Amino acid sequence: MNQSIEDGGPAFPSAVLDEKTLTDRSTVGMSLRDYFAAKAMQGMCANSDFNDTQWDRIAKEAYLAADALLTARKGTH
Repeated sequence: MNQSIEDGGPAFPSAVLDEKTLTDRSTVGMSLRDYFAAKAMQGMCANSDFNDTQWDRIAKEAYLAADALLTARKGTH
């Protein structure tokens, strides 16, 4: 992933302590940007009027939607 793109941080971070070794086994999972893009793509594909199968174009549009959500989110915090 392009490091210059703000990804919004982890979508589902998980703090896990291994009780036997007392070590941190936290995971960050997918980025919020990836989560937003997946939801946008899901919505596009669920639309009965949507009949596009150019997946690379659809994926790019999903990330444009995700970037717009992240930008809007910055204005609310």
